[in-house]
Order: sequence, then structure tokens, then C-alpha cells
Amino acid sequence: MPFTDVQVEEEQAHFANVLSTFAHYAPYALNANNRRRKDIHTLPLADRELLDALGYKDRISAADHAILKNAEFLNLVIANPEIFGHDLDDGHEHALSPEEEGQEHPECHSHGDSHSHSHAHGSHSHSHSHGNVHPAGPRVTNGKKYRPSENDMDKLRSTLKQLVRDWSVEGKAERDVCYEPIKEALLRHFDDIPPEERRNFRVLVPGAGLGRLAWDVASLGFACQGNEFSHYMLLASFFMLNRTDAVNKYTIYPYVHSFSNIPNTDALLRAITIPDVLPTRVALPPSASRYGTNGPRTDAARSAGDFEEIYGDESNDGGDEPSAGKWDAVLTCFFIDTAKNVVNYLRIIHRMLAPGGVWINLGPLLWHWENNTTNDPSVELTLDEVKALARKVGFELSNERTVDTTYTNNAQSMLGYVYHAAFWTATKVV
Repeated sequence: MPFTDVQVEEEQAHFANVLSTFAHYAPYALNANNRRRKDIHTLPLADRELLDALGYKDRISAADHAILKNAEFLNLVIANPEIFGHDLDDGHEHALSPEEEGQEHPECHSHGDSHSHSHAHGSHSHSHSHGNVHPAGPRVTNGKKYRPSENDMDKLRSTLKQLVRDWSVEGKAERDVCYEPIKEALLRHFDDIPPEERRNFRVLVPGAGLGRLAWDVASLGFACQGNEFSHYMLLASFFMLNRTDAVNKYTIYPYVHSFSNIPNTDALLRAITIPDVLPTRVALPPSASRYGTNGPRTDAARSAGDFEEIYGDESNDGGDEPSAGKWDAVLTCFFIDTAKNVVNYLRIIHRMLAPGGVWINLGPLLWHWENNTTNDPSVELTLDEVKALARKVGFELSNERTVDTTYTNNAQSMLGYVYHAAFWTATKVV
């Protein structure tokens, strides 16, 4: 189904807002950090002297430096937004000053250790937050300076943590727990296929985030495509996959935004270098944009847009991205709980697979739309019900087990969440 001019215009407006959020990162984060300085001056002199002796103000100043380094990297990410085909004005370049950022925001500041695993599904966002915040549609600024919300900034902070998970040495522990079982199951399913023939088998990774799993699968020789909805993820993944020419070229400070549950200053100001591999060394297959020639184009490994809209529309069978029966594997990692209606997710996955195709899943069931405030539907099944549904849809499940894993975890934090994620291999039988 072709998208209307209004839909494309709304998407472009949202994309411009996302670029503004990137551009506003430094003044926004510096203002939040400066609040700590102001708080010191509300304390009795004796307390201030004790804090000085502990080096508290020095830590705040060091955090400023780390924030500015993050801003340098984020500005590189959005240096060439025209790669997405948007006809943008220069509104995203005008960040608010720290003084302007100091004005009251209508949104409450979330706690720095908010529980998030990076894929909240909103009308225009997929930033993966596991909180019950569901963003509204694109905000039109009518020529006024755009002021990002705390929710916008939380998505950007989450993107920095996602970079650690997908593209750093430190993230390898989480990747090994989550991605290795998926890749092993994929290779096991196609163990009769010579490596040189894997390029003939199409693999889809919905909710691909920053693209490491899709890149890993392409590295194994498969024709792999990642599907992603979030512009935050698409911008960062495009930069990593297409604009990075050296290992460990960039340094970020993803843990600097919260002083809570930090055992020492080194844990707060820990520098992470990315990427741990050279992403551009793998040639990836072409992909489709949700807007065809009328909207944003994505990089070669991605399809940009809503999973259900792109792969669930039967009219796509003769279009740019054939779906029904044309995919050999679908890999879902921390994805199926983003569904409003998981029945439709499973129906689409089953429909798009060729006979004998495989769906490999790993993830929790933290239903993203539960208790939403936007009157969107939400179907929240138990794990047993999801498995029963998969069998009714036409899958045969095997290799079922539980995988304990973290998600964008700060390994040096005093706080951590562990998911008891469900893993299975499902073969299309009917």
C-alpha cells in the first residue's frame, strides 16, 4: 500500500525532531549535570567543605567533559542526515543554550537506572524503553525552537548504551549470551548447506536495533536484512555500518548520565571504544524503505519502518519487498513483546517463511503496550500461551530452554536486571 504525502511529511517532521534531539544532547545533559552544582550551594558550608574534600565537584566537572565527548560523537552521527532522503530545513541545527535548557520541562526526569532494554514501540519510535511511556506522534514546532522531551533524551541515552552492547568489546558478554545461541541454531538448521551457498538463503532480523546480529549473520554468509523502526537506531546503525573505517575509532561515555548505584568514579566515567570490529568489511544485500522512492532510503542492510506494515501487507507480494514464502529464516531477539497483537506478529512470521523455514526466538515477555495511556490495544500472553499460539499458527517448536541474560547492562553498576529469556527454534510445518 503506497504511503500518502501526509504520512511521508509526518515522518519527515518526526525525523527532524530526532535530529534536533541529537543536536540538543550537550546543552540538555550539561544542564542536568549543572543542577548538581546548584544543589551543592544549597547545603551548609561544613557540608560543602566535606564534599570538596571528597572530590565531588571534580567528578561533576569530569562528567561535563565526558558529556561533551559524547556530543562530538553524536554530531558525527547526524552530520549527513540526507542519507535518509529527507528534505530537511536547518531546524535541527539550533540547539537550545544551557540557560534555555534550564527552563522547566513538562516531563519528569526519569531515574538514571530506569529499566529499559531498548525497544519501546510508539507511533514513531522504537527506542526500546521498557517503561510505560508511549510517545505521541511527531511534534510540529511551527518555526519555534524545538525542545526535546525527557523521553526523547532517554532514547538517545539508550542508543549510547546500545552501542556498547552491539559494537564494543565490553558488550561481547551480552552478545555471546543472546546472539550466539541464535546463530548456532541457524547454522544447525542449515547444516546441509555449504558455506558458499548460504548467500542464497534470506534471513530477516526484525527489531534489529544497531544491527550487530544482522551483521553477524551476514558475516556467516547469509543474505541478511535487518528491519528497524526507530530513527535513533537507524541513524546510529547507518553510521556504524557505513561511515566507520577503523576499529576502536570512537570513544563514548554511556554511563555518565546517572550518579546512582555507582561504586566509584571510574565506573561513572568509564570510556568505551567502538567499534570492536570493522563493520564495513562485510558486503550486505540491498533492502527496502517503507516509502519506496517517495521517502527515506536506508542503508544496504536495513529496511526502515514498522514490521507489520512492511512484511504483513499482502499487497507487498508484487512490490519492492516480496514477503510471503520468500524468507528462509526469521530471527527475533528481544522483539516479540513489542507487539500490540502478538497473534499478528506470529501470523506474519509464519506467512513470510518458506515451507520448512525456521523462526528462532530469544527474549522476555515484557509487553510494551501493557497499561499504555494512548488507548492502543495490547494482548499480553503468558509464555505457555505464546508457545501454544505458535503451534496453532503452524510451527513445530524445538530446542526450548531458558537463557538468563542482561540487556545494555552496566557491568560495574551496583544495580542490574536479569531476564529469564525464552529461547526456541520453530520450524514452519503447515
